[in-house]
Amino acid sequence: MPFQTLSLRSMSVSGKAFDFTELKRVIRYVKPYKPWLWSSVGLTVIMAFLSPVRPLLIQYTVDNYILNPDPNMLLNMTLIMIGILIVEALGQFYSNFNTNRLGQYVIRDLRLDVFNHITKLRITYFDNTPIGTLVTRVVSDIETIASIFTEGVVIIFGDLLQLSVVLAVMFYTDWRLTLISISTVPLLLVATNIFKNGIKSAFQEVRTQVARLNAFVQEHITGMNIVQIFNREAEEMDKFKVINREHRRAHIQSVWHYSIFLPIVEILSAVSLGLLIWLGARGVINGNFTVGNLVAFTMYISMLFRPIRTLADRFNTLQMGMVSSERVFHVLDTHEYVVDTGNEIPNSIKGAIRFDDVWMAYKGDDWILQGVSFEAKPGTTIAIVGSTGSGKTTIINLINRFYDFQKGSIEIDGKDIRSYNAHVIRGHISVVLQDVFLFSDSIANNISMNNPNITRAQIEEAAERVGADVFIKNLPGGYDFNVMERGGMLSAGQRQLIAFIRAYLFNPAILVLDEATSSVDTETEMLIQKATETVTANRTSIVIAHRLATIQKADTILVMDHGVIIEQGNHQELLRQNGNYKRLFELQFKDQISDVIN
Repeated sequence: MPFQTLSLRSMSVSGKAFDFTELKRVIRYVKPYKPWLWSSVGLTVIMAFLSPVRPLLIQYTVDNYILNPDPNMLLNMTLIMIGILIVEALGQFYSNFNTNRLGQYVIRDLRLDVFNHITKLRITYFDNTPIGTLVTRVVSDIETIASIFTEGVVIIFGDLLQLSVVLAVMFYTDWRLTLISISTVPLLLVATNIFKNGIKSAFQEVRTQVARLNAFVQEHITGMNIVQIFNREAEEMDKFKVINREHRRAHIQSVWHYSIFLPIVEILSAVSLGLLIWLGARGVINGNFTVGNLVAFTMYISMLFRPIRTLADRFNTLQMGMVSSERVFHVLDTHEYVVDTGNEIPNSIKGAIRFDDVWMAYKGDDWILQGVSFEAKPGTTIAIVGSTGSGKTTIINLINRFYDFQKGSIEIDGKDIRSYNAHVIRGHISVVLQDVFLFSDSIANNISMNNPNITRAQIEEAAERVGADVFIKNLPGGYDFNVMERGGMLSAGQRQLIAFIRAYLFNPAILVLDEATSSVDTETEMLIQKATETVTANRTSIVIAHRLATIQKADTILVMDHGVIIEQGNHQELLRQNGNYKRLFELQFKDQISDVIN
């Protein structure tokens, strides 16, 4: 099977300055939660109009009840302002809670869609896509999308509305003080635009480097035994240093933009405040303004500059969420499926398999299978031997509908395999691979695959039939023993036996054994051979093996070379042909060959 490394940078999405199409796709996930969205919007509007009320009340209080002392009215006005503060605090709490809750529900639904989509992609996609990159898409990228709601659309709308309301009130109160207060805003807008553009590219680079780092770490932790066996720790560490350095550089680039922008905002805010105090105080002395005006406008400046400063930050947080959404939707828009238009849903199948002149290529005209034809009758065993890359595994992938073939036909029980529903036909096939994958769970759950219809009694009976119950019972906890990640607490042979129990328990019509005894010791191989006889009884079996001793009883043996069946027959027939099979047999049994033939 070809393996192509897909560049992480090729998976990155450049994006537009702001892509409303992507935003609409995210907003679709809000539909079930509209009440929360609209309540947040309503509260945001109320808060925006309520925000300039306190400065107005302070202005009125200073001019009427402080400069002209009136303790009773001063107390009343103070209580009113405290009440408004409480209302604002409650409104802010409910608005933040709703937007955060909305964001979490949206990313939950989106994550479910992405994971469900990934489970339906054909195997080629996983051959070409770093697993760490997919983990980044499903976990951290989707988590970042929540910021579209928690610090994005609704909050930005509220800040813009508050700015508009505050400016309107300021101009209504005194246009001269307003012009003084906003004199530095044009410079602030220029700085904000530069910051926005710079931080956008920085965020994109951060997400790319995070995906790259995740992919490297995931791959090397999984293959750490190979790294240590070949003493490559130092070399791999050097590679990691380079990737880690790029990750650090990307983050520092974003920090650099903030480090420049935030002081600029503070300086411009201080300049506006200084101009207001200087010119405003002179106006108070000259009788053009009141002290209340001056106090209120110092508050207005804070209410203007704080949203402008956070707007840039929030817009770029929103932009980071949009960049992440582009990456996530890029996965959702990947339609690497095996075409499944079949509607045949059989309750059972007999297991007759027929390949007729099948040609298959993973890419272009690079044929992996060339005119393959054979037939397996129900209940018989077909063995396939051949060198690596000869097309053995491709045959079982086609039977499982993991890939499509380009020419010829494949039939199961006399019907085109494409006429069957792919999900259903896989339910009648079990595969035992050379490298058995076990989940970090109990032995019982790994056998039953958490199928609630399978009882513990059925699991134990299957283990006993296969001959693996003894080793399981000797483990701490027995069937409840946690095998840990990838079954790391078990030996290769024990993992193989677990796979045999699983295959037997699901009672398939077709059983595939792919190099099932190639990496186990002699004692375990004897157990597996016994398990093989139990599991293959009365069902169609396809056995791929390098050890010819395990397939001598097969009804038919196919010898493959570069995608072509070059020999076909049972064990004795192939020995008499004096071809490739006999040569392989002699290499493996050169000491006993004369006794076997005689």
